[in-house]
Amino acid sequence: MTPAARDLPAAASGSSAPAPPPPGSAGGRGGGGRLGALGPAVFVVLWSSAFIAGIPGVRAAPPLLLMTARFAVAGALLAGYALAVRAPWPRGRALAHVAVSGLLVQAVQFGCFYSALGLGLPAAVVSLVQGLNPVVILLAARLLGERISGRQALGFALGAAGVVLAVADRVSLSGWGVVLCLAGLAGLSAGTLYQQRHVRDMDVRTGTAVQLLAAAPAVGLACLAAGTPRVSDWAAFGASVAWMVLVNSIAAFILLNGMLRRLPASRVSTVFFLTPSVTAVLAWLLAGQALHPLAVAGLALGAAGVLLANRRPDTR
Repeated sequence: MTPAARDLPAAASGSSAPAPPPPGSAGGRGGGGRLGALGPAVFVVLWSSAFIAGIPGVRAAPPLLLMTARFAVAGALLAGYALAVRAPWPRGRALAHVAVSGLLVQAVQFGCFYSALGLGLPAAVVSLVQGLNPVVILLAARLLGERISGRQALGFALGAAGVVLAVADRVSLSGWGVVLCLAGLAGLSAGTLYQQRHVRDMDVRTGTAVQLLAAAPAVGLACLAAGTPRVSDWAAFGASVAWMVLVNSIAAFILLNGMLRRLPASRVSTVFFLTPSVTAVLAWLLAGQALHPLAVAGLALGAAGVLLANRRPDTR
């Protein structure tokens, strides 16, 4: 999940992340000590591991079954924590808005992305498409009347060209995988805009729990409609779910919150530009997913485009 600007809400590659605070808030404080030195590097690795952990999972069970288990377990754990600390829960219309954003950000995004992974699309390519969310958000802002600079327009073009290169050699092998990736990106971007408009100030703890618990039955029903769900390797399935819940949905989430309290929001946002490349390296080292030259060029071009489109004039 790559922040679209200072305030991308909960969504993420492997976990649900809070919005980086605006300048002058707690997230804008400098310093950070050891967290400032090691936190971003550790976070990028944890965040990038989400799709790597999903590779054995989608081989052991249908992707939608994997996501149902992930959402249900992570949602239950976060809900238990929120109850323990007496965090405020959304009510009435706000509760409905949080649930809708959860269906888009969690169910549509991850259901489509992991289904694409199950169809053979490399984890790095899926991560790259997910990382284009900031570009889509800025483009949507332009359609709504906000001004886009020439630098941002160039970033859009580079990002789109990067995706085209990255998936060029995969369309014939997994055309549906590419379609699912784009649908996942649409769900993430639409959910981001919806959440920013309707429930921007939701409590991260309870709001994320509601999003996950709303997504779990929706994806579960889709899994049943797609066929009889069956787990062929319970060990791989359990390990994949455990990693995504404990590492991606909880550990990375806690680390991100810590960085946002101690580091400038602009610095935290930039670490997301590294996730596609780190995902590519992890997929090569741990899952044996080699990337063709076109895909490598697409990753580099896409990262440059996203960085350029999101770079503010005062950002070094």
